[in-house]
Amino acid sequence: MDHESGKRIARVSSIKRKTYETDIELEINIDGTGENSIQTNIGFFDHMLSTLSKHSSVDMKLKCIGDLEVDYHHSVEDVGIVIGEALLKALGDKVGIKRFSNAILPMDDALVLCAIDISGRSYFSYDVEFDSKMIGKFNTELVEVFFNSLAMNLKANLHFKKISGFNSHHIAEACFKSFAICLKDAVTLTNSGSIPSVKGCI
Repeated sequence: MDHESGKRIARVSSIKRKTYETDIELEINIDGTGENSIQTNIGFFDHMLSTLSKHSSVDMKLKCIGDLEVDYHHSVEDVGIVIGEALLKALGDKVGIKRFSNAILPMDDALVLCAIDISGRSYFSYDVEFDSKMIGKFNTELVEVFFNSLAMNLKANLHFKKISGFNSHHIAEACFKSFAICLKDAVTLTNSGSIPSVKGCI
């Protein structure tokens, strides 16, 4: 919010990150409709990121060129970093955001709890187990890698807990969808016009 004019500032941002391991360009609009163009050349990851965008209503244009000949770790980790940075940048001073949210989301056999506090403090808790190590060519441990990177760079508290489930695809998708629902709710603008903290900043 522009405090002088009273007009709402567009909550958009763009990030470019280039290292010896990845070259990433990202544009987001928090107040979008979930339109997305995702290109990481990691099929399952692209599917999960598209799902995240759709259910959070965050428009996302992402291109990642990574060292996939090594493995998927660098690309997944760095995309998490960039999405976290972009969300933090787009949120600005966080005036009027709801800040907290939680969701318990079913995905067939899987049931996953996600809770978030966009607090300005980074903390990540992950109590999710998979029965299989791989989903196609995608290592299930990379779900944790992605969300840890995102939480650290969004400077948020982010908690996941698997309540039940046996199908690894469903468990992973429930993580991404529950996070998307929480994110959409937590960044919702209220009519308070103030920082949602007694400290006066988050």
